[in-house]
Amino acid sequence: MSHPANEPILGFAPGSEERIALYAELDKQMSEVIEIPCIINGEAVYTGTTTTQVIPHKHGHVLANVHLASRTEMEAACEAAVNAQQTWIEIGLEARCEIFERCADLLAGDWRMRVNASTMLNQSKTAFQAEIDAACELIDFWRFNCHYARGFHDDLQPLVSPSGVQNSTEIRPLEGFVLSITPFNFSSIAANLPSAPAVVGCTGIWKPSRNSYLSNYILMQLMMEAGLPAGVINFVPGSGAEITEVCLDNPNFAGLHFTGSTRVFQGLWQEIGLALPNLNSYPRIVGETGGKDFVVAHPDCDRQGLLVALLRGSFEYQGQKCSAASRAYIPHSVWEAISADLVSEIEKIKMGDARDFTNFMTAVIDQRAFDKISGYIDRAAARDCCEIIVGGGHDDSVGYFIEPTIIVTSNPTSETMVEEIFGPVLTVFVYEDNKFDEVLTLCDTASPYALTGSIFSSNEENIQKAFNALRFTAGNFYINDKPTGAVVAQQPFGGARASGTNDKAGGPLNLLRWISPRSVKRTFDTPQTWDYSFMQPDHD
Repeated sequence: MSHPANEPILGFAPGSEERIALYAELDKQMSEVIEIPCIINGEAVYTGTTTTQVIPHKHGHVLANVHLASRTEMEAACEAAVNAQQTWIEIGLEARCEIFERCADLLAGDWRMRVNASTMLNQSKTAFQAEIDAACELIDFWRFNCHYARGFHDDLQPLVSPSGVQNSTEIRPLEGFVLSITPFNFSSIAANLPSAPAVVGCTGIWKPSRNSYLSNYILMQLMMEAGLPAGVINFVPGSGAEITEVCLDNPNFAGLHFTGSTRVFQGLWQEIGLALPNLNSYPRIVGETGGKDFVVAHPDCDRQGLLVALLRGSFEYQGQKCSAASRAYIPHSVWEAISADLVSEIEKIKMGDARDFTNFMTAVIDQRAFDKISGYIDRAAARDCCEIIVGGGHDDSVGYFIEPTIIVTSNPTSETMVEEIFGPVLTVFVYEDNKFDEVLTLCDTASPYALTGSIFSSNEENIQKAFNALRFTAGNFYINDKPTGAVVAQQPFGGARASGTNDKAGGPLNLLRWISPRSVKRTFDTPQTWDYSFMQPDHD
C-alpha cells in the first residue's frame, strides 16, 4: 500500500503569491474581533461567560471573545459524544478517512492562509513556524493517520485459520469518549489530539488551551466544513479542572489524549485512578509532557554545525517547543572556538511583530510565561555559578518579549540546567575535553525528562558511545542536528520518564492506543457430539 508524501513547505519569499495572500489574511484577522462559541453536537453555543484572546506580541489587541463552557455545556458535550459513536462506527473506516483526507485537502488549499495567520497572531509564530506547524504538520497528521489506520485491518489479522475455521480481528474503537486536552504551542498537535482517535472510530471532547482558542476554533470549523458529523468532536473551551471532573463523573469516559505539563498530567493520572470503580472500562492514557532537551558535543564535532543547531534549536519559536534545546554540554576547546561567534550571531537576531517577516523571534505566549521565564533569568544572574553571556533582557510593555539568552554555568545541576523553562533560554555547561564519558552519565541523570536530545561528533565510535549511554535519555535522538523539528512519519514523536508515555504521534503506535480489537472465530464445521476421541475405550 503506497503511503502519502509529506506536505511541501511554502517559502513565503518576497513577491510570492503565498506571501501576498498571508499578508492580506493577517490584515483581515487583525481588523475584526470574532465571537468563539462552544461547539456541542455540531451546534454553536454562546454561553455569555466570556474571556478575551489577545496577540502575545501586541497584547493590547483583542482578536476574539471566547464563550466558556459551564458544567452544563460540558455534560452536554459528553452526552453528544456518547450518542454519536454508534453512527460514527457504522459509517466505516473508509468514510471516516475520506473526511479527514478532505480536511487535509482543505488545509492544503483555501484554508491554509486562514489557519497560518490565526496561528501567527494567536500564538505569536513567524510565517515559517506557522507554516511548518499549522499547515504542513497537520496535513501530514491527517493523511498519514488515515494511511496507518487502513493498514491495521490487514496487518493485525490472525496468521492462522485451520481447516473449517475463519479467524479475524475487528478493529474496534474504545467504547466511550476520549478527552483531548491540547497545548497552545502547536496548532497541529491541538487538532491531532481529538482527530487521531476519531479516525479509528472514537468520539470525544476537545478542551483547547486558553492561549490558542482562535486558531483551534478555525480548525474546528475546517473539520466541520469537511463533513465531520455532529457530536464526533465537541469543542469545549473552559476550565481544564472542571472538564476533567465532569468527564470522570461519566462512566463512558474511555481515554485521555494530553499534551502539556508533567505536573498536570501526573495529577490527571491520579484522578483517573481514583475514578476507576465508576468507569465502564480501563481508560487509555496517552500523554506527551515536559522536556529538558540536550545537546552533547564531542571535541571532534562540526563546530559551525553545532553553532547553528544551538541557535535554531534553542530560539526558534522563542524556545516554546517541548523539544527545544535548553541545556548543552560543550567541551572546553569547542566552546573557546565557537562562543564568541555564537554570541555575535545571536545578537543579530531580530525580535518583534510576527507580521514583520524579517523577525526571527516574536513574543512568549502570555504574562504567566513571561514572569516564569524572566524569573529564571533573573535568579541565574544573581548566582555566582552562572554568567549570562548574551541576552537576559525582557520587556512586557507592548508584548511579552524575552531576549534569546545563554547562561554559562559551572554547576551542571544548577536550576536552569535541569528544570524545564519553556522559553528562549539555553544553559551551557563547559566540560574538560577528556571528560566525555562522565558527561554522558551526567546528561543521563541530571534531569527527570527524556524527550529529545542530540550528539555532535564526527567520529562514529563516539556517536555510538553516546547512542548507547543515552538510550533512555531521549525518545527522539538526533545525530549531528538540533534536537527539534520532528516530521510526521519520519520521526514519530514522544519521550518517556517525566516526558510522557512515548506513544509516538506521527506514527502508527499512537493510533493503536485508541483501538480495542475483537477477535472473531467463525466455525464452519460445528461439532455435533460432545465427547472426544481420547475418551474411547482401549481395544483388546
